[in-house]
Amino acid sequence: MISKKMEATLNKQIELEAYASFLYLSMASWADQQGLEGAAKFMLRQSSEERDHMLRIFHYINEVDGHAITPAIKQPPKTFKSINVMLEEVYKHEQKVTKAIHKIVELCYKEDDYTTLNFLQWYIDEQREEEATMRSILDKVKLIGEGGQKLYYIDMEMEKFNAMAAAEAAAEADA
Repeated sequence: MISKKMEATLNKQIELEAYASFLYLSMASWADQQGLEGAAKFMLRQSSEERDHMLRIFHYINEVDGHAITPAIKQPPKTFKSINVMLEEVYKHEQKVTKAIHKIVELCYKEDDYTTLNFLQWYIDEQREEEATMRSILDKVKLIGEGGQKLYYIDMEMEKFNAMAAAEAAAEADA
């Protein structure tokens, strides 16, 4: 059984994960409109992952005799000043999600809720990976600089991340 406070907190996390999914979907559309196929694919994959994160919490709440709530999602931005600004927003949002997960972990300790604490360990690891990926992308963007071919090289770098993710997914499927 889950406490009402934990249930409400996890339902807020569902909302945050759902917003991330919609935000990244909006970013994918914007990137596609800019001709940035690699960035669009990357953001579509990120959107799908965030939806999976949301559903994982949704199912958990119901599994522990709580009531998962389908959240209302505010409209994310539709346009972005530049690819650099968009990627910085992704990084900031991932940091926000990490802080939210850590707050839930704190609540787990306060409530002696070790079942939810154990469930959240996957999210802690996932957020470390998400932030590291975004830092790596931002580092590459800084290295590319502001030259005339900047967008092309950023898009190619993002395509490399797509290829790595596809290879990891294939390896997991074979395991």
